[in-house]
Amino acid sequence: MNRKQLYEQIQAKKSMLCVGLDVDYDKMPKCVKDLAAAGEVAVKGKLFKGTSRSIIEFNKNIIDATAAHAVAYKPNLAFYESYGIEGMRALEVTVDYIRQHYPEIFLIADAKRGDIGNTARMYAKAYFETMDFDAVTIAPYMGADSVTPFLEYKDKWAIVLALTSNASAYQFQSATKDGKPLYQVVMEEMMEISNPDNMMFVVGATKADKLTELRGFCPDNFFLVPGVGAQGGSAEEVIRYGSNAMGGLLINSSRGIIYAGDSEDYAQKAGEVAARTANL
Repeated sequence: MNRKQLYEQIQAKKSMLCVGLDVDYDKMPKCVKDLAAAGEVAVKGKLFKGTSRSIIEFNKNIIDATAAHAVAYKPNLAFYESYGIEGMRALEVTVDYIRQHYPEIFLIADAKRGDIGNTARMYAKAYFETMDFDAVTIAPYMGADSVTPFLEYKDKWAIVLALTSNASAYQFQSATKDGKPLYQVVMEEMMEISNPDNMMFVVGATKADKLTELRGFCPDNFFLVPGVGAQGGSAEEVIRYGSNAMGGLLINSSRGIIYAGDSEDYAQKAGEVAARTANL
């Protein structure tokens, strides 16, 4: 997906919402957990049972309930990898479901990969070719070599960690080099090897006061902004300080949306919270 298409979707839905599909079996409603013991179900000729069946059912219902308000979905791969091959098969079905039913939605692999050379190229192939994501989150600690293979794909995106929302982020990200904080150095260096059509940056919503500063030296790139909802970030403040002429933001909420309900109406509750988060 290119930047124009992403902006058109933002305009059409009047939303910058990205829903994080961080699926935790222990947090699912009992009615979904019970499917794990309810036998097999066939999806495109493949049989799924146990935890993978519950994940697939949960994701489909959450997606159907939130798609009218979401411009992006962001599965965090750790939540699928933790269930082994069955979790990855469930992720594959989830991606296929979005592509089939909601092809206009931007799809992010929250993988936080960060290696170089052939390894980086294989990561890019895995997420852009094999699994058909639009974007991948990347840790840039190893420098430009860990990012450039992802920039070789047309209409695909590298989303580089810049200023994250976790409590210990300051230990490295606020360190200075030539009078600049490291997050600024990272962003400026990445902007040298890319353009706003293939590079986004992760900027935490709990640091919304920094967005004006970041826009000062990074006016055109999209920011992926996690931390809204369960982590306490304010979507209103993110938009006020961080938006640009093309929207410029994907505002992520994960737990606050997908676990909004804990009974049989969980999908409806997720849709209601998504609508409130998107329509600001």
